[in-house]
Parts: sequence; C-alpha cells; structure tokens
Amino acid sequence: MSIGPGIFSNLGDKAKDVLYKDYAEQSPIHFHYKFMDWNAGFACKVVEIVPGVRTVFKCNIPDSGKVELQYLNKFAGITGRIGLLGNEGGAYDPVVNFSGLLGTRIVSLGANVALHIPTRSITKLNAGFGFNSAFLEASLTFHDSFDTLKATFYHEVNPLTQTAIATQVKHSLSLQETGVTIGVQHAFFPQTLLKARFDSAGKAGALIQQGFWQRFFVTMAGELDFGAEDKTPKFGVSMALRP
Repeated sequence: MSIGPGIFSNLGDKAKDVLYKDYAEQSPIHFHYKFMDWNAGFACKVVEIVPGVRTVFKCNIPDSGKVELQYLNKFAGITGRIGLLGNEGGAYDPVVNFSGLLGTRIVSLGANVALHIPTRSITKLNAGFGFNSAFLEASLTFHDSFDTLKATFYHEVNPLTQTAIATQVKHSLSLQETGVTIGVQHAFFPQTLLKARFDSAGKAGALIQQGFWQRFFVTMAGELDFGAEDKTPKFGVSMALRP
C-alpha cells in the first residue's frame, strides 16, 4: 500500500474501476471491419529510475500514446506527461500534461492541466480532493474548466470476495443536469469476477471476467440503453495480460 497521496489521476480509481473498467465500450476512435470493432492497448512501467521517480509508457492503438514521468514521496505526487492524441482526421496532435497531488494517504488535494501544443490552448483544467479510510474512499473533482463536478464513493464490503459497491454523481453547472451511476462487483471464485452497473440515464451494463494463471484475463461484457430508440444490446470480448 502506498504511504503517500499517489497521483492526481488516481483520485477515485477504485470507484471508477467498479463502474467503468472493462465494460463493453469503444474508444472515441477505433477500427471497424465488417461486424467487428477493435482496439488494443499496452503499458509498461520502469520503477525507481532514481529514488521516488518512475516512468510510465502507455499506448492505445489506434488513438493515443504517451510517456509520463512521476515523482512520488510521502506528501506529494507530481507528474509530467507528453503524448500524441489521435483526431478524427487521422492525424496525431501533441499534448503536454502536468499534475500535482499534495497530502497524505488519507487526505489529498491537487490539480491537473493539459496544453494542446498546435493551438497553444489549455484543453484540460481539473482540480480535486481525495479521502481514504478503511471504511470509505471518496473523491470530489472538478472537470471541464470547473464546469463539471464529479463525486465518487467506494466501499469494500468483503475483501476476500472482492465484494464492493461504488457510486458516482456527476453534475454539470452550465446545463444544470445531474447524473448518477451505481455499480457493484463480486468474485464468485478467486479468478472469476462479476460486475454490474446502472445509471440514471437508463443504461445498464454487466460483465464477467475470468482469469487464467493469475496474469491472463478474458472479459465478456454487455450493455443496454433503455432510453435509446435503438435498444439493441452491445456485447464485447476483451483479453488482457497484466503484471
């Protein structure tokens, strides 16, 4: 367990994993061939280049790739990142990102800013607060230049079966709209994980993930939008090799 606050992008991570990770969703840009859509991603991390500093490389094919430098200690987590983000025209735009998180493992406060180099414009300006305890992990973050507020809550019911519940409340100040997403997860067996979620817009999703040899995971996921005119469910299968 980390003794420091971590990094800004990790605020609310456990809740986001329950609510969004591995569900049947596509990236904004993806390849399509006949009836099949696909994308791929990989990441590697070099830990402790020098004390407290590590490098992370991530690539999502075909839409993005980035290299991130992280500095971590007991009271701060600072990151600098440069990446290429694919656009609808097929080109890749360079983006620079900086973030900082100050505090402890229990309470932390930080901000994140991204600069789009070709236009020299700020494309992301976020700030947030995190709270972690044995009973509850919560975060409160501002997005879209402080126009969107997100609050996440995560409670682990039983660590032996990975049973947990999570909630995210999202509010747009300009649109005066509020959305709520609720999710649960439970492991029937050590390598078999089931997750389900439902949001206030009428979307329901579920997945079952099976692990093999503690490294290789196969996930089958589905989603149905009850509020859409086309109520055809979406299904997806993904495979991952994790350290």
